[in-house]
Amino acid sequence: MTAVLHSAVPRRRLPALLAVTVALGLAASAWGARDRTTWFLETVWVLAGLPLVVLTWRRFPLTNLLCCLLAAHALVLAVGGHYTYAQVPLGDWVRDTFGLARNPYDRFGHLMQGFVPAVLVRELLSRTSPLRGSRWLAPLTVCACLAFSAVFEMLEWLAAVTGGHSADAFLATQGDVWDTQWDMFCALIGATVSVLVLSRLHDRQLDALGVTPCGGTGSTTAPRTSTARTTRPLP
Repeated sequence: MTAVLHSAVPRRRLPALLAVTVALGLAASAWGARDRTTWFLETVWVLAGLPLVVLTWRRFPLTNLLCCLLAAHALVLAVGGHYTYAQVPLGDWVRDTFGLARNPYDRFGHLMQGFVPAVLVRELLSRTSPLRGSRWLAPLTVCACLAFSAVFEMLEWLAAVTGGHSADAFLATQGDVWDTQWDMFCALIGATVSVLVLSRLHDRQLDALGVTPCGGTGSTTAPRTSTARTTRPLP
């Protein structure tokens, strides 16, 4: 019993620790950001998502896997917002070391844009629909992530139309005319890899939460029973 308690305590504390880490990282990224507007546009998902997760936690707790991925994605967004994606120092180092034509941090960000939301979408569908265990769960998850990536590219297009050259730091195209297509392709790759690699681990954590299809958490579904079809006798 003691061992069980000791192993359960870190699992309960992990989401709170991750939330504090994200909040501190967000505050640090805002301090001295190169472009305030770009910082807000890149981190608005974290600014909106973190309070939402905290406020709904008691009713809808997330798996630790999803919490860790969301925290990692939030920090990626915070770094990109602080430096702007085209000027992240780590990306500059990778570009110079491997002789690349551009800073690849933006590509990494879009890989994460598919990799992390895939687990989020999969968890929401598994807990709020009858898709858990269905062969449709994986392809619908990937399609949802690709759709979100396309919507994000439309938002970038809107920013370019309304902001003109002032939105260049947010777009981070770095002169690539195919940047939009590359961004969506990276999100597609990230989502596909996430579903292929993390599904079994994710299912185990959903089981640990007591998740059942269409039943949320903490509930069980009664086994289906077949009933004989009654027919009216022929006259």
